[in-house]
Amino acid sequence: MTKISVIVPAYNIELYIGKCIESLITQTLKDIEIIIINDGSTDKTEQIIKEKIEQYKDERIILYTKENGGQSDARNFGIRKANGEYIAFVDGDDYIESDMLLKMYEKTKEYPYDIVTCDVNCKYPDKNVEIKSGVLSDIKKMTTENKKDLILSSYAVVWNKIYKKELITKDKLFMKGVWYEDVLFLYKLFPYINSIGVVNEKLYNYIQRENSVTYTYNEKLYDIIKVLKELCTYYKERELEHYYNDILEYVYVRYTFATFVKRLAKCRDKNKFNSGVEFVIRDVKQTYPNYKKNKFIKRNCRKELLFKKF
Repeated sequence: MTKISVIVPAYNIELYIGKCIESLITQTLKDIEIIIINDGSTDKTEQIIKEKIEQYKDERIILYTKENGGQSDARNFGIRKANGEYIAFVDGDDYIESDMLLKMYEKTKEYPYDIVTCDVNCKYPDKNVEIKSGVLSDIKKMTTENKKDLILSSYAVVWNKIYKKELITKDKLFMKGVWYEDVLFLYKLFPYINSIGVVNEKLYNYIQRENSVTYTYNEKLYDIIKVLKELCTYYKERELEHYYNDILEYVYVRYTFATFVKRLAKCRDKNKFNSGVEFVIRDVKQTYPNYKKNKFIKRNCRKELLFKKF
């Protein structure tokens, strides 16, 4: 069995996909498959991918071209095609260090971790910023409290981790057509993992583009609410809510009052900003009317100005 299947969604990233592919082809771990999903690109993305395949003549690269369905749809497509023991996700506009996959896979030889994570090098045009994985040390036998801590502190992105393929069942695929799909994917997965390992090195290079979700306002920002409600439904349907209600409440409030409102502030339309703030205040009070009593909010958010306002 292939050690790691690397899933690369690609849509209109002609300026970046070449470097991404090169970083995968030159990995020191050779027993990998590189599954690239061209998600209906309209620029030269597909042409560049084919040129790289021809240049390297590397049979490990598998290219699929499909109609545009969004990043989640492309990732789900790749998961269905993956044959590896572990799955990794690399966005086509990012790149990884040459020894990332080897170091992370070697960690699974120390212990058969369900997930292994690493730190991130966040690359801006004028500086680099290190982002820690949020996992302080290896955990070989996880408890409910460990899992709550993981939800509380981990960097909620999918691409600085490798996952046992068997963990990603049909009910844990990416939600299609939404932003913040990484949050939902991970928080659906965490209650079912038994162990997590960490490599305390910056191995993933996250490229910051001016038109990224972080920097721009878009009506898709409201997908945060959709994702959070889907998360609550998921836990309730699987009878997980009783064990995780306090951390779910914390996650719901933090993402609405912090992430949502902070990114809403990038909107130059004052009326849209005000209506958005009113919307989330009303929604949180209806969903979790007693949220101010939540121990995680008291402990982690008392210094947040936004929380004091609400």
